[in-house]
Amino acid sequence: MHGLINRSIQRYVCNRYGEETWHRVTRTARVEITDFEAMLAYDDAVTPRLLDGVSHVLQRSRCEVMEDIGSFLVSASACEAVRRLLRFGGVTFSEFLQSLDDLPDRARLAVPELYLPALSLHDEAEGLYRLECEAAVQGYGHVLMGVLRGMADDYGALVLLEHSGAGDGTETVFIRLVEADFAQGREFLLGLRAG
Repeated sequence: MHGLINRSIQRYVCNRYGEETWHRVTRTARVEITDFEAMLAYDDAVTPRLLDGVSHVLQRSRCEVMEDIGSFLVSASACEAVRRLLRFGGVTFSEFLQSLDDLPDRARLAVPELYLPALSLHDEAEGLYRLECEAAVQGYGHVLMGVLRGMADDYGALVLLEHSGAGDGTETVFIRLVEADFAQGREFLLGLRAG
């Protein structure tokens, strides 16, 4: 698994719950590494153990933890690069949704060794979408739900999300876009501010 994934879990725990909680997570998960390097690769078995460790230490379901990690990735100032990558998908939330199929390729432009599971968006009806994703790690659809919730807030859109289960290595999330301009979205500038 790419180090960015494990590093994101580490950042989430440290940012929200502190370093001591992170050390409890790694002990619970029986993972000797306590500081993941973003550009290294790690054994695929480490990530699920970390997620189970976070779930156990926080006494929350793994699905809740994964959704919260997804929200963290797009809302925390420490993860602004992730938000920027996603915002390049479109000016509106609908355009952003339509760009999700290309997200794994866009991510590889930024980090060539990063493998994100394939995504496939289908229009079901007016304002209703079905998003299918490969689930390299069980529960990946819940991470996507957190990302989608965070991005809807970012765009000022009102959405309803439903994880409809998993099968054959794929997870499905239904997205109902209730109102595209429900609230004022966060400011987004194409270029970075000089600083």
